[in-house]
Amino acid sequence: MVVGIDKAVSAADSVVSSAKKTPTAIPSDSVINLSRGDPTMYQPYWRRMGDKCTVVIPGHDLMSYFSDPGNLCWFLMPELDDAIRRLHRVVGNAVVDDDRYIIVGTGSTQLFQAVLFALSTPQNPDTEPLSVVAAAPFYSVLIVFMEGGSEMGGKGCCRVYYNVFALMEPSYPEETEFLRSGLYKWAGDAYSFDKDGAYVEVVTSPNNPDGTIREAVANREGGKLIHDLAYYWPQYTPITGKADYDIMLFTFSKATGHAGSRIGWAIVKDKQVAAKMVKYIELSSIGVSKEAQLRAAKILEVIAKDCASSGPDKEENFFEYGHRLMSDRWEKLREVVKRNGVFSLPKYPRYFCNFKGKDTDSSPAFAWLKAKDGLNCDNLLREFKIVTRGGPNFGVESDYTRISMLSVDEEFNLFLERLAAIKGTRNGHYLL
Repeated sequence: MVVGIDKAVSAADSVVSSAKKTPTAIPSDSVINLSRGDPTMYQPYWRRMGDKCTVVIPGHDLMSYFSDPGNLCWFLMPELDDAIRRLHRVVGNAVVDDDRYIIVGTGSTQLFQAVLFALSTPQNPDTEPLSVVAAAPFYSVLIVFMEGGSEMGGKGCCRVYYNVFALMEPSYPEETEFLRSGLYKWAGDAYSFDKDGAYVEVVTSPNNPDGTIREAVANREGGKLIHDLAYYWPQYTPITGKADYDIMLFTFSKATGHAGSRIGWAIVKDKQVAAKMVKYIELSSIGVSKEAQLRAAKILEVIAKDCASSGPDKEENFFEYGHRLMSDRWEKLREVVKRNGVFSLPKYPRYFCNFKGKDTDSSPAFAWLKAKDGLNCDNLLREFKIVTRGGPNFGVESDYTRISMLSVDEEFNLFLERLAAIKGTRNGHYLL
C-alpha cells in the first residue's frame, strides 16, 4: 500500500524496533526491492579493506558542540574539510579552491533544505513563495511499500511483522513541500515553467533517474541554480571536467556507499548563502555528528591516498573497483534486455574521462527501463515480484520505471533471472 509521509515515519520506526533478522541468502521466491538506492553493493570492497578505515573514539573526546569556531561552518571538523577538498582535487570533479565554502550536513537532504532557506530569505511577507523546479524526469516523490504478516511466537503468542520495501527516500517535490514553508514551493517541471520573477532550478547531473548529463533548462530572468552532483563520480560517469557552479551538493552515500553515516556536503561560492545555510543547520540540528564526520574523513582520506598512489603492484582503488562492478552489471542487464525484446534502455555517449585518462562509458546508479507497447512497466515487474519506482513518480509516463543498480550481488542476479524469464506478449499478456 501507499503510505503518506506522516504515516511513513511512524511505520518505519515500528519496523526498526521490531525488525526480524534478514537471512544472508535470498529465497528464490522472495520480493526483490529495487525501488530504493541503498548502495549495499560496495560492502565487499570495504570488508576487504579491513582496519584501514577504522576510527577509534575515546569516551572523553568530541564532547563540545564546536568543531572549528574560526570557520564559517563552525561544526565542520577540519579533518573532513581537508579530506573533501583533497578527494575532489584527486578526482578532478569539482573546484574546491580556498575561496569556496564547504558546508557539511546530515546527508544532502538537510543541505537541500538549507539551500532553499538561504536562497529564499530575506523575503517580503507580501511576496509569493519562491518557485522550485526541476526538469522531468526529476528525483521522484516518496512512496513506501509495506507488506504485513503474522506468525506464532513462544507460549502461543501471535507476532505481527512488516517488511518495508521502500523506506523514505526524500525527493525534490517532497522535500520542498514537507515543511509547508511560506518561503518556497514546488512548481513542477522546469521545461513547462513560464512564470516571471525569482525561482530556483535544481539541476541533477548525472540525472536521477535516467543517468543523463544535465544543464539548466528554464533559463529565465531571476533564476538561481542548485547543482546536485551526487553521482558525478568515476564509477558512474566519465569525469569530463571540474564542476564550478555557485552551489554544488555531494553526498557520502553515493560517493562511497556509506549511506548510514548520513553525511553530505555543499560547495558554495557566495559567503552570504553559505552563512544562511549554516544558520539553517544550526537551528534545525545544532550541527552535524562529529563521529559521522570523523568516519567520513577517514574513508575519504583512504580513497584519495589510494587514487593518488601508483606502482606496478598497486591494487585497484575504490573508483576503479566501483566502475568495474557497475560496468559488468550494465553489460549483463543490456544483454538480458536485448534478448527478451520486451524492454529498452537509454544509450549514453562515450566521453574521455580525465580521472581514468581514457574514453569511458557511463554506468549510472539507476537503470531507466522502458516497457514496449506502452504498458505500465512498474506494474509489469511487480507481477514477477520485482519492486521498482514507476515513471509517474518522476513526472513522466508509466511505461518507464527506475531500477536500482546498487543492490547486493544475490539480489541483482535474481533480478536478471526474472527479467530474462519475460519473453514476449500474446493477446496482451506477457509470457514466461
